Amino acid sequence: MSKTIEFSATVSATTRNGVLVVTIDNPPVNATSVDVRSGLEKALAHSETTADVTGIVVTGAGKTFIGGADMKEFGKPAMEPTLPDVIEKIESLSKPVVAALNGAALGGGLEVALACHYRVASPAAQVGLPEVKLGIVPGAGGTQRLPRLIGIPAALDLITSGRSVKVDEALKLGIIDEVGAGDLVGTAISAASALAGKPLRRTGDLNVAAVDPAEIEKASVKILAKARGQKAPAEAVRLVTASNRPLAEGLADERATFLALRDSREAAALRHVFFAERESSKVEGLEGVKPRPVETIGICGLGLMGSGIVAAALGAGYSVIGLDQTAEAAEKGRQRIIGLLERNVAAGRLDQAGFEAQKARLSVTAEDVDLAPCDLLVEAVFDDLAVKTDLFRRLDKVIRSDAVLATNTSYLNPDEIAAATAHPERVLGLHFFSPAHVMRLLEVVRCAKTAPDVLATGLAVAKKLRKLPVVTGVTEGFIGNRIFSAYRREAEFLLEDGALPHEVDAALEDYGFPMGLFAVYDMAGLEIAWARRKRQAATRDPSVRYVEIADALCEAGRLGQKTGRGWYDYPDGKRSIDPEVTAIIEAARAKKGITPRTFSKSDILERLLGAMSLEGEALLAEGIAARSSDIDLVMINGYGFPAHKGGPMFAKA
Repeated sequence: MSKTIEFSATVSATTRNGVLVVTIDNPPVNATSVDVRSGLEKALAHSETTADVTGIVVTGAGKTFIGGADMKEFGKPAMEPTLPDVIEKIESLSKPVVAALNGAALGGGLEVALACHYRVASPAAQVGLPEVKLGIVPGAGGTQRLPRLIGIPAALDLITSGRSVKVDEALKLGIIDEVGAGDLVGTAISAASALAGKPLRRTGDLNVAAVDPAEIEKASVKILAKARGQKAPAEAVRLVTASNRPLAEGLADERATFLALRDSREAAALRHVFFAERESSKVEGLEGVKPRPVETIGICGLGLMGSGIVAAALGAGYSVIGLDQTAEAAEKGRQRIIGLLERNVAAGRLDQAGFEAQKARLSVTAEDVDLAPCDLLVEAVFDDLAVKTDLFRRLDKVIRSDAVLATNTSYLNPDEIAAATAHPERVLGLHFFSPAHVMRLLEVVRCAKTAPDVLATGLAVAKKLRKLPVVTGVTEGFIGNRIFSAYRREAEFLLEDGALPHEVDAALEDYGFPMGLFAVYDMAGLEIAWARRKRQAATRDPSVRYVEIADALCEAGRLGQKTGRGWYDYPDGKRSIDPEVTAIIEAARAKKGITPRTFSKSDILERLLGAMSLEGEALLAEGIAARSSDIDLVMINGYGFPAHKGGPMFAKA
């Protein structure tokens, strides 16, 4: 082996068996910074002019090949050499270039690999072009080279979804040529040696495989419908479906599109979300605080919410003990949980061995004492203060004093629940969103007396559950439900003031929400919120505006989709506008002497976004939310706010 050559601060190389092994070392993810690009360019030039170098292997240090572009360079003037220029030099090199994918090759990392003449991957590697998730398209050849390699349909799927694929799928698709299970770099060196002196397969020279235009049209329509007005997926469709033109023409179009999207409001919003997720993990007062060890979790209450939490915990590798009121209820809960696991098997998310292992880590009981081994307990019982405080008092008698107690309450005050226990410092809130095994958001509630290491434990468990934890202080509804309540009130004020449910919903869906607010109510059912309003009636401030329209619907038996009627009518299960609802709304207006006004879609959005952001400002002023970006994350991941709009705080900034 030769001495190490330093081509830049982040790119070095050694020669093995006549092959120049180039290693990118730019932690944490080997992003394609200007220093990496410059180093690669120099390594390519060195190999081209050095007679005893017969080929090149490009690999990454650590666990990543190249994780993508350097986000710090976004929004700044381009610095030479650009990634497209480096990639063009890789593809056109006269000597074979082999990519040794030691880990993730994402975005620009996969584009570098696509330009190489051969690709070897470790079993742990994964590949993908996630740019659409940042409101952009691949900008260094991804939309043009990937279809040449794997065909338009498969390229459309990967590029417009932004999903990553593991080695087995990448090999099947043809993105990689070989799996190097042992000595990855050695395998790549052998491949480079075998290719030396032979005609090289340059991805850009390949012909795009012919495909039925009807198949492409069908896939495109589906993608665009799912995109709900986002620009990046639409542009990706256009670029990929036109990839059978000359490469230079396609690359120029792709680059121009990438640059235009990069500077768009949509991309700025998605970058905001990207950085917000990283910021959310920075919690004041937890610097250097270690979480308590958690191996066994107890879940109290095995209804829909509790069962979902159990499924998530089992999937994360925890042992779980489920508690319910009776042995029959506990067994019913166990069967519900097994059903969720079986669904994962049927969907290919879990193999049979994994299913058996998860099932073996699950036990259920109706006896409090059986929860003694638990390190963390999460209650998911009926949202009633007396029920929850009674449970926590009982748990105090049977669990260790260092075990953590978490309440999943949506609206109750967790400080009152904690006060009923012998150790309030070990209590926090873990507010899951339904279905708990699917929804990514988890509000982690810091109670008045929550100990720092207890809060750290909640965050550590949330991350192991693959949730997005957002810390919130104590207030009714925490961050999400408090803003949602303000949003809901404003929507109901709009009805009294002159809008109709379908007009509000159309404005929201056009904006990018997956479903309008009133359609969501109908899907969830109106009776639970009605019962809550009736409980609160006695203490409601008569001077505060209250809209009675929803109550009138419920009194008329219109409880949503389950009854075939709610805010809409559902003949044959399809949503349709119902004149009876309009009449109920008009009667409510007349009762209050309100003269209805006409609202445009922009008027409706202005009112609703304004209500959300105003409540968000109040949460910040009260110290309930640490930062405005945390509020955006909650609304995007828990309430369907479109990520490409950045969240209500970003949208109104």
